[in-house]
This record gives sequence, C-alpha cells and structure tokens, in this order.
Amino acid sequence: MRRSACAALLLALPLTALAQVPAAGPGRCGEVVTLETHGRSTTRYALVRPQPGAAQAGPVALVLLVGGGGHLDLDEQGCARALKGNSLVRSLALFHDAGFVTALVDAPSDHPGDDGLAGFRISTEHAEDLGRVIADVRLRCGTAVWLVGTSRGSISAVNAAARLSGTAAPDGLVLTSALMSGNSTARKAWVAQTVFDLPLQALRMPLLVVGHSADTCVRSPPEMMGRIAAQARSVRAQVVSVTGGPGLSGRGGVDVCEGRSPHGFIGQEAEVAAGMARFIRGGVYQAQ
Repeated sequence: MRRSACAALLLALPLTALAQVPAAGPGRCGEVVTLETHGRSTTRYALVRPQPGAAQAGPVALVLLVGGGGHLDLDEQGCARALKGNSLVRSLALFHDAGFVTALVDAPSDHPGDDGLAGFRISTEHAEDLGRVIADVRLRCGTAVWLVGTSRGSISAVNAAARLSGTAAPDGLVLTSALMSGNSTARKAWVAQTVFDLPLQALRMPLLVVGHSADTCVRSPPEMMGRIAAQARSVRAQVVSVTGGPGLSGRGGVDVCEGRSPHGFIGQEAEVAAGMARFIRGGVYQAQ
C-alpha cells in the first residue's frame, strides 16, 4: 500500500504545518488509496487535501459516503466515473475551499455495479471496512475525522459510527437526506433498510442531520429527521431543514430520490456545505 505525501510529511511536520502539504496535482481528483478489507476484498478511496490558501480553522478530514449503490468506479486519477451527480461528489470543491481534507470512498471490490453495496450497508463487516478507512485517514493526515453520509450512504455512516471505537471511530457524524422509510414489499429486500435498523442510541459523537423541506423522496421524509437525533445520545446535535432552491422543474418518479433534486440540495450545494462546515468547526449550521 502506497503511503501518501500527507503521511510521509507527517513525521516531519507539526499539525499546524499540515496545510502546506500539496493537494492533488493538475488533472487529478485525488490520490487513490487501496486498503485490504473483508474477505480478501479491497476498498479504494480518493484522498485530497485543500489547495494552499483555502480557509483553515484546524485540520479536519471528511470521509464521504455517497448514496445509490455506493459504486463510484474511481479511476486511477481518483475521479468518479459513476454517481457523479451525487451531492457529495458535486460538493468536493466546496469542502476543499472550506479547508477540509476529503476521502471519497468507493464500494469494495466485491460489490460493483448499480446495486453495489445493496444490503451489505448494515453489516458488521461493512462497518469494520469503514473503520479501516477512518483509521488510515487519521494516520496519514493526523486530523480529526468526520463521517458524512448522504441518502443510502446515511445507512453506512450510522452503521459505522454506532459500531466502531478507538481510532477507527469517527469524531463526528453528518447525515444528509437520510433514509428513514423503507419498503418491505419491494422486490429487493434491502430496499426496506433504514437508519432506524441500526443502534442509533450508540451514537455519542456530535451529530448533524440535514434534509430539504421539499424532498418528496419516499425514503427520506424530512418530517422524520427529529427522530434520529431523539434516539441518538450525541454530545451535540442539530437537525436542519433546508428551504428554497430551484425545486424539481416538473420532474417526478425516481428522479425525486436522486442527486439533482431537493433530495440532493440541487442549486444549494454552497449553502449546505457552508452550514456543515460551521457545525463541524463547533458552531451551528444556521440560526434556529
């Protein structure tokens, strides 16, 4: 496994100097890191540091878990070839401008294709795989590590945050457009899975839950967000309902559960990223 420039310089640099570590070079979306995970599988993630001059307020890394099947099909330059419309993928530059390190996580090698992670998202093995990613990012960059999951990625994020401990556990958790309602009659059994299938009461770290008031996806009803925070035992929690934006422009059907809709905060990416940054840095997303 190749060590990144971030890790190589960590031995010689204090934390205050980490911002000087170069970001990904021209034409690259990030350094691709490959880890051994469950059952002889491998899991890859794209690691990126913010450009010099980006906002800095203490080092924090975001481990990003996308929705859908989770299979990004990262190329050798760390760029997603699939799920490019996902809200977290579209917001990468915003996170970097805010001074965050990002680790964009692909599905493991034994879960490719459109279904990708499918029902594996609630498994103990999946949580342990994500723990390896978190611990690796922490070792390489010497930062606090927050886990951010959107849509179906929220299930993976809660699974990991609730089960992990020590250096493998995230320092904080952000859920956007969390899946809170399932369909037990669907042809694929895993469509019934929601964050409420996991031990939310085990969550102790800071927790931010963000949804859109105009999200009409049946899987992420915004009126249910408060139940997540109510069941968690987080030291600090906030639930935010985003309003406004361009809406759906007449689109319906499955589109309402995809990234380029209120479900994915279309047209409001900068607002959402800025609010997340404020909460992660110890403040509030916005005035209540």
